[in-house]
Amino acid sequence: MSARAVGIFFAALLIIRIGNHRIFGKSSAFDIILGIIYGSILSRAITGNAPFWPTVTAAFTLVLLHKMLAAFAYHTNFMSGFIKGRPKALVKNGNLQTEAMRESSVTENDLTEALRITGCGGGLESIESAYLERSGKISIILKKEQDN
Repeated sequence: MSARAVGIFFAALLIIRIGNHRIFGKSSAFDIILGIIYGSILSRAITGNAPFWPTVTAAFTLVLLHKMLAAFAYHTNFMSGFIKGRPKALVKNGNLQTEAMRESSVTENDLTEALRITGCGGGLESIESAYLERSGKISIILKKEQDN
C-alpha cells in the first residue's frame, strides 16, 4: 500500500501539473468538486480498492475535463456563469440588498467582518458596494469621501 501511495502521489502531481494551478488555487464550486472527486478516486488506488492504472487514467480524464470546461467557460459568457458562478451584489449604492443577502445567508455581521478583514474602519454606512464573489469571499468597495 505504501508503494501504491508513492506511485499515486507522483502520478497525481504530474496530472495536476498537466491541468493547471487553479484546480486547488481557487475555491469556486467548480474547483472544489473536482478536488473532492479527484481525492476520492485516487484514494481507491492507494488502498487497492480499484486497479492502479485505470484509476490514474480516470483522475487524468477528470483533470482534462476540468481544464476543457475552464477554457470553454473563458470563451462563452453564458457557460462561464453556469460553470464557475457569478458574483452576487450584497450592497448597491450604499443600500443593503436584503433579498440577496438572505438568499446567500450573509448577515450584516458578515459584512462588518469583511470590512475589518480588509483593514477598513467604519461601519456598514461606509460601504458603496459589496459582492459575494464566486469563491464565497465578500469584496467591498468603500464610499469615496467628499471634500467640502
